Amino acid sequence: MKSTSTSLTKLALRKFRKNFWGVFSFSFLLVCVLIAIFAYAIAPDDSQNANQMHLSIHSKQPGFSVDVLTIPSNVEQQSSLTTFFFGKKNVDTEVPINSYEVTASGISIAEYTSDGTSGLLKDYPLDLFTKATSAEDIPSAYISEKKFLLGTDKYGRDLLSRMLIGIRISLAIGFVAVFISLVIGITLGAIAGYFGGKIDTAIMWLINVTWSIPTLLLVIAITLALGKGFWQVFIAVGLTMWVEVARVVRGQVMSVKQMQYVTAARALGYTDFRIILKHILPNALAPVIIISAANFAGAILIESGLSFLGIGAQPPMPSWGGIIKDHYSYIILGKPFLAVIPGIAIMSLVTAFMLIGNALRDALDVKT
Repeated sequence: MKSTSTSLTKLALRKFRKNFWGVFSFSFLLVCVLIAIFAYAIAPDDSQNANQMHLSIHSKQPGFSVDVLTIPSNVEQQSSLTTFFFGKKNVDTEVPINSYEVTASGISIAEYTSDGTSGLLKDYPLDLFTKATSAEDIPSAYISEKKFLLGTDKYGRDLLSRMLIGIRISLAIGFVAVFISLVIGITLGAIAGYFGGKIDTAIMWLINVTWSIPTLLLVIAITLALGKGFWQVFIAVGLTMWVEVARVVRGQVMSVKQMQYVTAARALGYTDFRIILKHILPNALAPVIIISAANFAGAILIESGLSFLGIGAQPPMPSWGGIIKDHYSYIILGKPFLAVIPGIAIMSLVTAFMLIGNALRDALDVKT
Protein backbone atom coordinates (compact mmCIF):
# COMPACT_ATOMS: atom_id res chain seq x y z
CA MET A 1 0.00 0.00 0.00
CA LYS A 2 2.83 2.37 0.87
CA SER A 3 4.73 1.64 -2.36
CA THR A 4 1.55 2.22 -4.38
CA SER A 5 1.01 5.56 -2.63
CA THR A 6 4.61 6.52 -3.30
CA SER A 7 4.35 5.54 -6.98
CA LEU A 8 1.16 7.61 -7.36
CA THR A 9 2.91 10.58 -5.78
CA LYS A 10 5.86 10.20 -8.15
CA LEU A 11 3.48 9.92 -11.09
CA ALA A 12 1.71 13.13 -10.06
CA LEU A 13 5.04 14.94 -9.67
CA ARG A 14 6.14 13.71 -13.09
CA LYS A 15 2.94 15.03 -14.66
CA PHE A 16 3.36 18.35 -12.87
CA ARG A 17 6.94 18.75 -14.15
CA LYS A 18 5.72 18.31 -17.71
CA ASN A 19 3.31 21.23 -17.33
CA PHE A 20 5.31 24.29 -18.41
CA TRP A 21 2.97 26.91 -16.94
CA GLY A 22 2.68 25.02 -13.68
CA VAL A 23 6.45 24.81 -13.25
CA PHE A 24 6.90 28.41 -14.37
CA SER A 25 4.26 29.64 -11.91
CA PHE A 26 5.74 27.57 -9.09
CA SER A 27 9.19 29.05 -9.81
CA PHE A 28 7.68 32.54 -9.87
CA LEU A 29 6.06 31.96 -6.49
CA LEU A 30 9.34 30.71 -5.03
CA VAL A 31 10.97 33.96 -6.17
CA CYS A 32 8.11 35.93 -4.57
CA VAL A 33 8.56 34.06 -1.29
CA LEU A 34 12.30 34.77 -1.30
CA ILE A 35 11.59 38.45 -2.01
CA ALA A 36 9.14 38.53 0.90
CA ILE A 37 11.72 37.01 3.25
CA PHE A 38 14.57 39.29 2.17
CA ALA A 39 12.38 42.33 1.45
CA TYR A 40 14.16 44.78 3.75
CA ALA A 41 17.58 43.47 2.72
CA ILE A 42 17.00 44.21 -0.97
CA ALA A 43 14.68 47.24 -0.72
CA PRO A 44 16.39 50.59 -1.42
CA ASP A 45 14.42 52.09 1.49
CA ASP A 46 14.95 49.80 4.48
CA SER A 47 13.03 51.97 6.94
CA GLN A 48 10.12 50.33 8.73
CA ASN A 49 7.26 49.93 6.22
CA ALA A 50 9.45 51.74 3.64
CA ASN A 51 7.98 54.96 4.97
CA GLN A 52 10.83 57.40 4.27
CA MET A 53 8.96 60.41 2.85
CA HIS A 54 10.35 63.12 0.56
CA LEU A 55 7.43 65.39 -0.28
CA SER A 56 9.51 67.52 -2.62
CA ILE A 57 9.94 64.57 -5.01
CA HIS A 58 6.43 63.11 -4.91
CA SER A 59 4.90 61.28 -7.91
CA LYS A 60 8.10 61.08 -9.93
CA GLN A 61 8.43 58.87 -13.00
CA PRO A 62 10.29 55.51 -12.91
CA GLY A 63 14.04 55.98 -13.21
CA PHE A 64 14.01 59.39 -11.48
CA SER A 65 17.22 60.27 -9.64
CA VAL A 66 18.19 63.08 -7.29
CA ASP A 67 21.08 64.05 -5.02
CA VAL A 68 20.31 63.38 -1.37
CA LEU A 69 21.94 64.73 1.79
CA THR A 70 21.84 62.14 4.58
CA ILE A 71 21.70 63.51 8.12
CA PRO A 72 22.56 60.71 10.57
CA SER A 73 20.27 60.00 13.50
CA ASN A 74 21.66 59.91 17.03
CA VAL A 75 19.33 57.19 18.31
CA GLU A 76 20.42 53.76 19.46
CA GLN A 77 20.83 51.28 16.62
CA GLN A 78 18.56 48.23 16.33
CA SER A 79 19.80 44.67 16.22
CA SER A 80 20.62 43.32 12.77
CA LEU A 81 18.01 40.56 13.10
CA THR A 82 15.23 43.04 13.90
CA THR A 83 16.31 45.26 11.02
CA PHE A 84 16.36 42.26 8.64
CA PHE A 85 12.76 41.26 9.36
CA PHE A 86 11.09 44.56 10.30
CA GLY A 87 13.31 47.31 8.88
CA LYS A 88 14.93 50.22 10.63
CA LYS A 89 12.62 51.88 13.14
CA ASN A 90 14.81 54.96 13.47
CA VAL A 91 16.44 55.97 10.22
CA ASP A 92 18.67 58.77 9.04
CA THR A 93 16.97 61.87 7.64
CA GLU A 94 17.29 62.27 3.87
CA VAL A 95 16.98 65.68 2.23
CA PRO A 96 16.74 65.88 -1.61
CA ILE A 97 18.87 68.81 -2.81
CA ASN A 98 19.45 70.87 -5.93
CA SER A 99 22.87 72.15 -4.92
CA TYR A 100 25.16 72.53 -1.94
CA GLU A 101 28.03 74.68 -0.75
CA VAL A 102 30.63 73.81 1.85
CA THR A 103 30.97 76.50 4.49
CA ALA A 104 33.44 77.05 7.31
CA SER A 105 30.99 75.72 9.91
CA GLY A 106 29.36 72.94 7.89
CA ILE A 107 27.33 72.75 4.69
CA SER A 108 24.65 74.91 3.08
CA ILE A 109 22.14 73.22 0.77
CA ALA A 110 19.33 74.30 -1.53
CA GLU A 111 16.41 71.89 -1.23
CA TYR A 112 15.15 70.16 -4.37
CA THR A 113 12.42 71.81 -6.42
CA SER A 114 10.85 70.17 -9.48
CA ASP A 115 10.42 73.44 -11.41
CA GLY A 116 14.13 74.22 -11.45
CA THR A 117 13.91 77.28 -9.23
CA SER A 118 16.27 77.75 -6.30
CA GLY A 119 14.90 75.89 -3.33
CA LEU A 120 14.83 76.76 0.35
CA LEU A 121 18.34 77.34 1.71
CA LYS A 122 19.34 75.52 4.87
CA ASP A 123 22.57 75.33 6.85
CA TYR A 124 23.71 72.22 8.72
CA PRO A 125 26.61 72.43 11.22
CA LEU A 126 29.55 70.05 11.09
CA ASP A 127 28.74 68.43 14.44
CA LEU A 128 25.66 66.72 12.91
CA PHE A 129 27.91 64.59 10.70
CA THR A 130 29.78 62.22 12.98
CA LYS A 131 31.93 60.61 10.28
CA ALA A 132 33.23 63.93 8.89
CA THR A 133 36.35 65.39 10.48
CA SER A 134 36.03 68.63 8.49
CA ALA A 135 33.38 70.38 6.41
CA GLU A 136 35.13 69.29 3.19
CA ASP A 137 34.45 65.65 4.10
CA ILE A 138 30.67 66.08 4.27
CA PRO A 139 29.88 65.89 0.50
CA SER A 140 31.79 62.67 -0.11
CA ALA A 141 30.47 60.94 3.01
CA TYR A 142 26.89 62.18 3.22
CA ILE A 143 25.77 63.28 -0.26
CA SER A 144 24.89 60.62 -2.83
CA GLU A 145 22.69 60.16 -5.86
CA LYS A 146 19.50 58.20 -5.16
CA LYS A 147 17.65 56.51 -8.00
CA PHE A 148 13.99 55.45 -7.83
CA LEU A 149 13.60 52.57 -10.30
CA LEU A 150 9.79 52.55 -10.09
CA GLY A 151 9.43 56.22 -9.23
CA THR A 152 7.92 57.70 -6.06
CA ASP A 153 4.39 57.74 -4.70
CA LYS A 154 2.37 60.82 -3.77
CA TYR A 155 4.25 61.13 -0.49
CA GLY A 156 7.67 60.85 -2.12
CA ARG A 157 8.28 57.30 -0.88
CA ASP A 158 10.21 54.81 -3.00
CA LEU A 159 7.56 52.80 -4.87
CA LEU A 160 9.89 49.84 -5.47
CA SER A 161 10.52 49.44 -1.74
CA ARG A 162 6.79 49.70 -1.00
CA MET A 163 6.06 47.03 -3.61
CA LEU A 164 8.74 44.66 -2.30
CA ILE A 165 7.55 44.90 1.30
CA GLY A 166 3.88 44.84 0.24
CA ILE A 167 4.34 41.33 -1.17
CA ARG A 168 4.59 40.13 2.42
CA ILE A 169 0.98 41.18 3.02
CA SER A 170 -0.33 39.34 -0.03
CA LEU A 171 1.54 36.11 0.66
CA ALA A 172 0.84 36.20 4.39
CA ILE A 173 -2.90 36.73 3.90
CA GLY A 174 -2.93 33.76 1.53
CA PHE A 175 -1.07 31.41 3.86
CA VAL A 176 -3.01 32.35 7.00
CA ALA A 177 -6.44 32.46 5.34
CA VAL A 178 -5.91 29.13 3.56
CA PHE A 179 -4.63 27.53 6.77
CA ILE A 180 -7.70 28.69 8.72
CA SER A 181 -10.05 27.60 5.95
CA LEU A 182 -8.40 24.16 5.73
CA VAL A 183 -8.56 23.56 9.48
CA ILE A 184 -12.24 24.53 9.73
CA GLY A 185 -13.33 23.14 6.38
CA ILE A 186 -11.62 19.74 6.66
CA THR A 187 -12.80 19.27 10.25
CA LEU A 188 -16.46 20.10 9.62
CA GLY A 189 -16.55 18.42 6.22
CA ALA A 190 -15.04 15.18 7.53
CA ILE A 191 -17.40 15.06 10.52
CA ALA A 192 -20.48 15.74 8.36
CA GLY A 193 -19.52 13.23 5.68
CA TYR A 194 -18.50 10.45 8.05
CA PHE A 195 -21.26 10.55 10.67
CA GLY A 196 -24.15 11.79 8.53
CA GLY A 197 -27.63 12.06 10.06
CA LYS A 198 -28.46 15.04 12.26
CA ILE A 199 -24.79 16.05 12.54
CA ASP A 200 -24.58 16.28 8.75
CA THR A 201 -27.85 18.24 8.63
CA ALA A 202 -26.66 20.77 11.23
CA ILE A 203 -23.28 21.30 9.56
CA MET A 204 -24.85 21.59 6.10
CA TRP A 205 -27.27 24.18 7.48
CA LEU A 206 -24.29 26.22 8.74
CA ILE A 207 -22.52 25.79 5.40
CA ASN A 208 -25.57 26.89 3.40
CA VAL A 209 -26.16 29.94 5.59
CA THR A 210 -22.52 31.01 5.28
CA TRP A 211 -22.55 30.24 1.55
CA SER A 212 -25.61 32.47 0.99
CA ILE A 213 -23.88 35.59 2.32
CA PRO A 214 -21.75 37.48 -0.25
CA THR A 215 -18.08 36.85 0.58
CA LEU A 216 -16.93 40.47 0.54
CA LEU A 217 -19.91 41.57 2.64
CA LEU A 218 -19.20 38.84 5.21
CA VAL A 219 -15.50 39.75 5.32
CA ILE A 220 -16.35 43.41 5.86
CA ALA A 221 -18.78 42.52 8.66
CA ILE A 222 -16.22 40.32 10.44
CA THR A 223 -13.49 42.93 9.95
CA LEU A 224 -15.66 45.66 11.45
CA ALA A 225 -16.52 43.37 14.37
CA LEU A 226 -12.87 42.49 15.04
CA GLY A 227 -11.55 45.96 14.23
CA LYS A 228 -9.33 47.32 11.48
CA GLY A 229 -5.86 45.86 11.34
CA PHE A 230 -3.40 43.41 9.91
CA TRP A 231 -4.32 40.19 11.74
CA GLN A 232 -8.02 41.00 11.85
CA VAL A 233 -8.14 40.87 8.05
CA PHE A 234 -6.33 37.53 8.02
CA ILE A 235 -8.84 35.99 10.42
CA ALA A 236 -11.83 37.51 8.63
CA VAL A 237 -10.79 36.18 5.23
CA GLY A 238 -10.00 32.74 6.66
CA LEU A 239 -13.40 32.53 8.34
CA THR A 240 -15.17 33.07 5.00
CA MET A 241 -13.21 30.64 2.80
CA TRP A 242 -13.82 27.35 4.62
CA VAL A 243 -17.25 26.68 3.12
CA GLU A 244 -16.09 25.37 -0.25
CA VAL A 245 -13.44 23.21 1.43
CA ALA A 246 -16.05 21.73 3.78
CA ARG A 247 -18.44 20.88 0.94
CA VAL A 248 -15.76 19.15 -1.11
CA VAL A 249 -14.35 17.24 1.87
CA ARG A 250 -17.85 16.14 2.88
CA GLY A 251 -18.52 14.73 -0.59
CA GLN A 252 -15.15 12.98 -0.75
CA VAL A 253 -15.55 11.46 2.71
CA MET A 254 -19.06 10.19 1.88
CA SER A 255 -17.60 8.43 -1.15
CA VAL A 256 -14.44 7.07 0.45
CA LYS A 257 -16.13 5.75 3.61
CA GLN A 258 -17.92 3.16 1.47
CA MET A 259 -14.61 1.57 0.45
CA GLN A 260 -13.71 -1.90 1.67
CA TYR A 261 -10.56 -0.82 3.51
CA VAL A 262 -12.67 1.52 5.67
CA THR A 263 -15.05 -1.33 6.45
CA ALA A 264 -12.04 -3.49 7.35
CA ALA A 265 -10.72 -0.76 9.65
CA ARG A 266 -14.08 -0.65 11.46
CA ALA A 267 -14.03 -4.45 11.79
CA LEU A 268 -10.58 -4.26 13.40
CA GLY A 269 -12.02 -1.96 16.07
CA TYR A 270 -10.25 1.25 15.08
CA THR A 271 -11.73 4.46 16.50
CA ASP A 272 -13.67 6.83 14.25
CA PHE A 273 -10.97 9.47 14.75
CA ARG A 274 -8.24 7.12 13.51
CA ILE A 275 -10.30 5.93 10.56
CA ILE A 276 -10.99 9.51 9.47
CA LEU A 277 -7.42 10.72 10.03
CA LYS A 278 -5.43 7.70 8.82
CA HIS A 279 -7.62 6.07 6.18
CA ILE A 280 -10.20 8.48 4.76
CA LEU A 281 -8.61 11.94 4.63
CA PRO A 282 -5.34 10.88 2.90
CA ASN A 283 -7.48 9.50 0.05
CA ALA A 284 -9.80 12.49 -0.11
CA LEU A 285 -7.46 15.49 -0.12
CA ALA A 286 -6.52 15.72 -3.81
CA PRO A 287 -9.42 18.10 -4.67
CA VAL A 288 -8.72 20.08 -1.49
CA ILE A 289 -5.16 20.81 -2.66
CA ILE A 290 -6.54 22.24 -5.90
CA ILE A 291 -9.14 24.33 -4.05
CA SER A 292 -6.44 25.65 -1.72
CA ALA A 293 -4.54 27.13 -4.67
CA ALA A 294 -7.72 28.87 -5.85
CA ASN A 295 -8.48 30.05 -2.30
CA PHE A 296 -4.96 31.46 -2.04
CA ALA A 297 -5.61 33.59 -5.11
CA GLY A 298 -9.04 34.56 -3.79
CA ALA A 299 -7.59 35.63 -0.44
CA ILE A 300 -5.10 37.93 -2.19
CA LEU A 301 -7.90 39.56 -4.18
CA ILE A 302 -10.12 39.97 -1.11
CA GLU A 303 -7.29 41.55 0.90
CA SER A 304 -6.51 43.91 -1.97
CA GLY A 305 -10.18 44.86 -2.16
CA LEU A 306 -10.38 45.48 1.58
CA SER A 307 -7.22 47.61 1.51
CA PHE A 308 -8.66 49.56 -1.41
CA LEU A 309 -11.78 50.20 0.68
CA GLY A 310 -9.61 51.31 3.62
CA ILE A 311 -10.44 48.46 6.02
CA GLY A 312 -7.49 46.19 5.22
CA ALA A 313 -3.86 46.74 6.19
CA GLN A 314 -3.68 50.21 7.73
CA PRO A 315 -1.16 52.94 6.75
CA PRO A 316 1.75 53.24 6.79
CA MET A 317 1.91 49.46 6.25
CA PRO A 318 2.41 48.91 2.50
CA SER A 319 -0.28 46.90 0.75
CA TRP A 320 -0.73 46.55 -3.00
CA GLY A 321 -4.45 47.29 -2.67
CA GLY A 322 -3.67 50.29 -0.49
CA ILE A 323 -1.17 51.62 -3.04
CA ILE A 324 -3.86 51.42 -5.73
CA LYS A 325 -6.29 53.21 -3.43
CA ASP A 326 -3.84 56.07 -2.88
CA HIS A 327 -3.14 56.54 -6.58
CA TYR A 328 -6.10 55.40 -8.70
CA SER A 329 -6.95 59.03 -9.43
CA TYR A 330 -3.49 59.48 -10.95
CA ILE A 331 -4.56 57.30 -13.91
CA ILE A 332 -6.29 60.31 -15.44
CA LEU A 333 -3.63 62.75 -14.23
CA GLY A 334 -0.90 61.48 -16.54
CA LYS A 335 0.83 59.19 -14.03
CA PRO A 336 -0.98 55.85 -14.37
CA PHE A 337 2.11 53.83 -13.37
CA LEU A 338 1.41 54.58 -9.68
CA ALA A 339 -1.74 52.43 -9.85
CA VAL A 340 -0.87 50.16 -12.79
CA ILE A 341 2.32 48.72 -11.23
CA PRO A 342 0.62 47.30 -8.10
CA GLY A 343 -2.31 46.20 -10.27
CA ILE A 344 0.02 44.17 -12.50
CA ALA A 345 1.68 42.70 -9.40
CA ILE A 346 -1.68 41.53 -8.00
CA MET A 347 -2.69 40.11 -11.38
CA SER A 348 0.62 38.24 -11.76
CA LEU A 349 0.46 36.67 -8.29
CA VAL A 350 -3.19 35.61 -8.65
CA THR A 351 -2.57 34.21 -12.14
CA ALA A 352 0.38 32.20 -10.85
CA PHE A 353 -1.78 30.52 -8.20
CA MET A 354 -4.54 29.79 -10.69
CA LEU A 355 -2.06 28.20 -13.12
CA ILE A 356 -0.63 26.10 -10.30
CA GLY A 357 -4.15 25.00 -9.42
CA ASN A 358 -4.77 23.96 -13.04
CA ALA A 359 -1.47 22.08 -13.15
CA LEU A 360 -2.27 20.26 -9.91
CA ARG A 361 -5.72 19.36 -11.24
CA ASP A 362 -4.15 17.73 -14.31
CA ALA A 363 -1.42 16.04 -12.29
CA LEU A 364 -3.80 14.55 -9.72
CA ASP A 365 -6.40 13.44 -12.27
CA VAL A 366 -6.34 9.65 -12.24
CA LYS A 367 -8.01 9.50 -15.67
CA THR A 368 -5.00 11.05 -17.46
